[in-house]
Amino acid sequence: LNGAWRLVFTTGTLDTQAKLSGNKVNYFPITAVQEFDTQSQPMRISNGIYLDEAARSALVRFTGDFQWLLPQRKLEFDFDNIALGGRLKFDLPKGKAAELGAASGLGSKGNVNLEKQGKKPFFLWSYADDSIATARGGGGGIALWTRTVAPMA
Repeated sequence: LNGAWRLVFTTGTLDTQAKLSGNKVNYFPITAVQEFDTQSQPMRISNGIYLDEAARSALVRFTGDFQWLLPQRKLEFDFDNIALGGRLKFDLPKGKAAELGAASGLGSKGNVNLEKQGKKPFFLWSYADDSIATARGGGGGIALWTRTVAPMA
């Protein structure tokens, strides 16, 4: 998983699927790139939303640590920083990223509940190779990513 991955399709959380009345798979129209750095200690994750594929700086970018639990194919993460426009950076208290994600619709309300229980948001990976990856998030949604070139921070 090391490297950058662009989100292509998502079902959204189970709550989102229920609201869409049967539309289960959606093309993700904005450029969202997750980057995984498995070489650093602790391992790092970032999730950036970009204006378009040519954009060099994220409109919004969350960063934090992650753990890879091999037997479960589970990636647990916690965002501890948010950057706006690549310039304004703020540290996030524990659980705040989950709250922001749930409030904006970019994350699951289930992540807020996980944080309250002392657990972390997660992805359960079902497949990954050099080109594509699929996983189910803690909110029940399924996502498909394609490998990409990492945008500039």
